[in-house]
Amino acid sequence: MTGARPPTAKKRRAEERGGAGAAPGRKLRLESAAGDMRGALGAGWALAALLLAASMVSAALLAPGGSPEQDLDKKRHVELKMDQALLLIHNERLGTNLTVYWKSERCYRCLFQFLVNVSQSGKPGKPSIAAVSVSTQHRSVLQINDTLEEKEVCRLEYKFGEFGNYSVLVKDTYNGVSEIACDLVVNKNPVDSDLPVSIAFLIGLSLVIAISFLRLLLSLDDFSNWISKAINSRETDRLINSELGSPSRADPLSGDIQPEMWRQVGSPYRLRCVDTFRGLALILMVFVNYGGGKYWYFKHSSWNGLTVADLVFPWFVFIMGSSIFLSMTSILQRGCSKFKLLGKIAWRSFLLICIGIFIVNPNYCLGPLSWDKVRIPGVLQRLGVTYFVVAVLELLFAKPMLENCVLERSCPFLRDITDSWPQWLFILILESIWLGLTFLLPVPGCPTGYLGPGGIGDFGKYPNCTGGAAGYIDRLLLGDDHLYQHPSSAVLYHTKVAYDPEGILGTINSIVMAFLGVQAGKILLYYKDQTKDILIRFTVWCFILGLISVALTKVSENEAFIPINKNLWSISYVTTLSSFAFFILLVLYPVVDMRGLWTGAPFFYPGMNSILVYVGHEVFEDYFPFQWKLKDNQSHKEHLTQNIVATALWVLIAYILYKKKIFWKI
Repeated sequence: MTGARPPTAKKRRAEERGGAGAAPGRKLRLESAAGDMRGALGAGWALAALLLAASMVSAALLAPGGSPEQDLDKKRHVELKMDQALLLIHNERLGTNLTVYWKSERCYRCLFQFLVNVSQSGKPGKPSIAAVSVSTQHRSVLQINDTLEEKEVCRLEYKFGEFGNYSVLVKDTYNGVSEIACDLVVNKNPVDSDLPVSIAFLIGLSLVIAISFLRLLLSLDDFSNWISKAINSRETDRLINSELGSPSRADPLSGDIQPEMWRQVGSPYRLRCVDTFRGLALILMVFVNYGGGKYWYFKHSSWNGLTVADLVFPWFVFIMGSSIFLSMTSILQRGCSKFKLLGKIAWRSFLLICIGIFIVNPNYCLGPLSWDKVRIPGVLQRLGVTYFVVAVLELLFAKPMLENCVLERSCPFLRDITDSWPQWLFILILESIWLGLTFLLPVPGCPTGYLGPGGIGDFGKYPNCTGGAAGYIDRLLLGDDHLYQHPSSAVLYHTKVAYDPEGILGTINSIVMAFLGVQAGKILLYYKDQTKDILIRFTVWCFILGLISVALTKVSENEAFIPINKNLWSISYVTTLSSFAFFILLVLYPVVDMRGLWTGAPFFYPGMNSILVYVGHEVFEDYFPFQWKLKDNQSHKEHLTQNIVATALWVLIAYILYKKKIFWKI
């Protein structure tokens, strides 16, 4: 949490417009008109999310992507669902039964799964046909075997399209040599299921460009004066009366935030870029938690790799780390004792864990919840533990403010690192524990150092080894029934054992990520007013962490020393997402705080009320107007429309609460 700096250029322009040569009445009118314009512009940014949602409703209704008429599907008794296509296997071979197997290209080292049996052809020219649905999310690998001889006849790789209709023709050919041909034919073209996402992106981009252009116009003196004159000519008396007896004050939404306003909502070191980053991560989290239009890239990776959904939680942890240092520095500067602050840290961590357990165990419609089935790990639980460890670590080694280079306005080279050597030593020890347990802990029935998903992965050799040491520790200490029962690995790898992505071992690396966020906070505070030094350090951290990720992953999703894996919260996952986080701050800090080119809206508002928005979106997920009955439940466009509207409503709620100065803090 940090502090915003008022854009002085805007102040100077306001003073020039109401300079010595202007009449008092005219000066009042200009200031009031400018304030009205800034307020309207700020509200426009907040309401842009709702405009996007409304536009998406119209756009999605016009865009293709719904379930088409499925005449052939009905004849073959195959009802297609979202992300599926119809595949007809034509067996023209006489006296040969066929067995078709399938696997996704994204399923690393997986066993083929049975798809369908196709009986032999009865007569020449009259093939036997079997119909089956296939996944369209990723490329599919089809293997067709001779059922009797159990040998491969042919193999095909193809990316099927949603609601498409395809045929595979298996027949004998005679071109001098007897061969078996397998040809794929498109009977009916698929729909473009990604079109609603493209339309939503273009609408959002258009809104950003339009609002940015309006801001640019309002920043020009001539245009601003012209608007002021037009307003004043109609409402001169009202504007003058509204200003009499009260000094002009910058609208918080315009970007001209006064330091006094920041102290009302928290630390004087609070920066808009930090709240904007937090809000960006939070809004993405709300969107993907609500379904993300049911697109695979808005869901968590089945195992190794990254999707949009995998980005948001680590960024939230990172920015929490930055806020810990900045807010703690502010509190200690105000004279709060370390012992009292320790009590606040412990209480806040306890509340986060309790609220988290309440949220991840919703059983309101299923009757009383059994204690034997309570899920213990969760998002807020991990945040609570991470917050406690990192905050206590910083509190123990916090230095008096008089020794801090914040007051000196200059800071020695690497002071932000050398001052924290005890904390770095603790973090390195923690990471050594993670590496030791992950690669050296013996796990019954599993190879030591196993990092795979289990199930049908690794050719089905270790079906109950999901997560290796991480899964074993959770099952040993917490029990299967207290873990997440539907891990993302079950989608492709068909895992059967419980696995919790917010488990015990992964919490170590979330602590590491939060501490990297603390490092970002120290850079912002230690080098305050030294923009060049801040940007250089952000750049260096971005490159160092990126190079570590390259070394750990060998630029490969699955053939890495330590793959990027959200379920494991692997160290490569932490370094990669931290590198991205430093890059985002590298962009946001000069744009939002230094130059004032962007106020951070609309992400700034949910970033100021993150706990309320997160808890609220979880509790009210199944309630109207955040969810309603869809006309076509197998349509991406309808799900996308619903999820965008629900997300936009939380942005609007956060904006209203911000205007009313209502902030939920624990």
